[in-house]
Amino acid sequence: MKFSLSRESLLKPLLLVSGAVERKSTLPILSNILFDVVDQTLTLTATDLELEMVASTPVNNQGENGKVTIPAKKLLDICKSLPEDSLLSFESNAEAITISTGRSKYSLSTLAATDFPNIEEWKGDVEFKIQKSDLLRLIESTHFSMANQDVRYYLNGMSIETEGNEIRSVATDGHRLAICKISNPELALPARQVIVPRKGILEIIRLLDPVEEEVQLFMGSNHIRIIDSEYSFTSKLVDGRFPDYRRVLPRNGDKVLETDKDQLRQVLSRASILSNEKFKGVRLNFASSELKITANNPEQEQAEEVLEISYPYEDLEIGFNVSYVLDVLNAIKESAVKFTLADANSSVVIEGSETSEAIYVVMPMRL
Repeated sequence: MKFSLSRESLLKPLLLVSGAVERKSTLPILSNILFDVVDQTLTLTATDLELEMVASTPVNNQGENGKVTIPAKKLLDICKSLPEDSLLSFESNAEAITISTGRSKYSLSTLAATDFPNIEEWKGDVEFKIQKSDLLRLIESTHFSMANQDVRYYLNGMSIETEGNEIRSVATDGHRLAICKISNPELALPARQVIVPRKGILEIIRLLDPVEEEVQLFMGSNHIRIIDSEYSFTSKLVDGRFPDYRRVLPRNGDKVLETDKDQLRQVLSRASILSNEKFKGVRLNFASSELKITANNPEQEQAEEVLEISYPYEDLEIGFNVSYVLDVLNAIKESAVKFTLADANSSVVIEGSETSEAIYVVMPMRL
């Protein structure tokens, strides 16, 4: 097996697939990338048994077609540190692969390609095209509400749902809920719900750019796959039932407050400095013309901020984890936000004041 290609041709697919390489694996082969040379094309595959990334690039093949697995981190570090216009030649023998460029030569140990795990072939039963910018917005609007290492394993991921001309993303950790939906009149999709694990969601965010280019999305019973012109990404799904979030959407909110998002974010950020580091609780006192935000901590320190608002209802005091509210304000792109409140014990609904594409529910805290 002998082939050559430029550093740039190799570095781009190498960076794409390296996100799926398992770094703390008990299986040594999962730290490697599978190189498969067929005619004048090199295909790179990396997997951690949950995710699989595939990318390809043209090469100058000077030998027979073949497969070999190469240590991912070492190869990536070598490629990054070589001069930009380097031409790399790869030549493999039984146990190693030699990479030469100019007067530099590296020999890396390899593992048998036959041992490299392959995600089984499968057919997606739901298939559609979506703009990268739309898919990225769908996921970025909700991903921060996913649980992290929760014993309710089905919360450590995001629910992706299709129905008619609508695609929804839903994430919750039991204390907050984020829902975003995108409609496309050209779509006619069956009702399906899959749970994509946390690692898969973070990898999709890394891969997508906010551009008006389409990717193809396949949803099967055990996998989700995204196919782009440059790569193919596959993730196993979480096997479980996502909670029926529609049941927890508050319906009794009768007090609506609209305010400037950036101003509110600034005062909450300042108040949070003196909140309890563990619980991050802040108290919001809504009155007719002002919102008073207070925070204190076990060291008896206190912060108080006042924001002018229009709130033509009876006064209300409610406590929140300030991190949850700030996450929502950072995710909303509009300049004004809308809070829908009921009472001190009910969750608040937060959304952008103009569109209802994404809605957020945050549970109150007892302070």
